[in-house]
Amino acid sequence: MTEVLQVALLFLGCLFFGLGTLGLFRFPDTLTRIHALTKADNLGLGLIVLALLPGVTGWAVAVKILLVWVVALVASATSAHLVARALSAGEEADSD
Repeated sequence: MTEVLQVALLFLGCLFFGLGTLGLFRFPDTLTRIHALTKADNLGLGLIVLALLPGVTGWAVAVKILLVWVVALVASATSAHLVARALSAGEEADSD
């Protein structure tokens, strides 16, 4: 039963990564592309992390995996914010 759940979570995680990539290619402007990537990739990575957790051998490994996910969440949000801010600042400079 655990293996079926792990495979389902891995499949869903990869599906969300794929949908985020599709959004990168399909959406018209930078802000919507960033939105698609950050949301889909964060959810996809979270599902993959959940799929990995039942198979770990100890608490230390589980904490490390969760820590990697938290760092990825923070880095993704920060980089998306910085790109959006740079885009916004560039548009303001062009209008002057």
